[in-house]
Amino acid sequence: MSVDLWIWVVTGVAIVAMVLFDFFAHVRTPHAPSFREAATWSAVYIALAIIFGLGLGMVWGWDHGTEYFAGYVTEKSLSVDNLFVFLIIMTKFAVPREFQQKVLLVGVVIALVLRTVFILAGAAAIERWSWVFYIFGAFLVYTGIKLAKEKHEADEIEHAGEKKDGLAVRLLKKAVPSTDEYHSDRLTTKIDGKRFITPMLVVMVAIGATDILFALDSIPAIYGLTQEPYIVFTANAFALLGLRQLYFLIGGLLERLVYLNKGLAFILAFIGVKLVLHAMHENELPFINGGQHIEWAPEIPTWLSLLVILGTLTVATIASLAKTRRDDRAEITTDPAAVEAQEPVTHKEH
Repeated sequence: MSVDLWIWVVTGVAIVAMVLFDFFAHVRTPHAPSFREAATWSAVYIALAIIFGLGLGMVWGWDHGTEYFAGYVTEKSLSVDNLFVFLIIMTKFAVPREFQQKVLLVGVVIALVLRTVFILAGAAAIERWSWVFYIFGAFLVYTGIKLAKEKHEADEIEHAGEKKDGLAVRLLKKAVPSTDEYHSDRLTTKIDGKRFITPMLVVMVAIGATDILFALDSIPAIYGLTQEPYIVFTANAFALLGLRQLYFLIGGLLERLVYLNKGLAFILAFIGVKLVLHAMHENELPFINGGQHIEWAPEIPTWLSLLVILGTLTVATIASLAKTRRDDRAEITTDPAAVEAQEPVTHKEH
């Protein structure tokens, strides 16, 4: 699919306009969004993503439309997992709830910029070297295995303050004097005539540093579903645009999705295998099959990838909620105080 430059420009301008609207309409004035506000705007951004995908499918064909939706669902689900890390960072730095929107929006902007760079670099590498798919595929399988071993539990949030600062934060604090107190939502402040950075700037640096790591997973993953840079970019952009609202909407649910990382691990490994199979089909490496294409290597269709992704996320979500419900019941039955609170009050007759 060849996309004209003017379409890229219009798309870029539209995304920047949505980010600016988000800032001036919701973030500029610090406040903690209500559940209704978060739910409404989450629905708006998801609706915009769906409308865009339907339009893309009608204009450029449903093969590309399916690729977009598969990419969007994958990036959205990875973003939900990333929100758990954001929650830990917010807790560690004790960011007041009314200032969290600004931190998240800055994180979204940083992610958009970084992913755009990664997308362009990935597109250039794929166009020049087909063997890059081997690397992408192996990396995703490795990432999937690593992610499957991780645990997202409430204890991580409770002990977030004990976590050590990351490299980027340590370097920042070493290079620039900082204060431990928030001064509204300002990034810097003056104390006794000397300029200090506030925790607001520090937490934004921490979020930005994690965005780099997230991009390393998400970009190879979506290139396993489509090789069209425009689809990769728009799927990432729409997945990120509603991230701030989603954080406040499902914040209390994040620690209950205990199997989400297992589901995402399977998805990443599945896409990794898909990439390796594609690389074998397009093989040009001289030490593999004499540099010839491996024709027997199957190609996994995008529609099947979309079904696997949706099915895996559904199973992971249902299993997570079922487990946390069982754990809650077990905690009630083993806690004498909880059992007593659950028992009905009986009145003796006189």
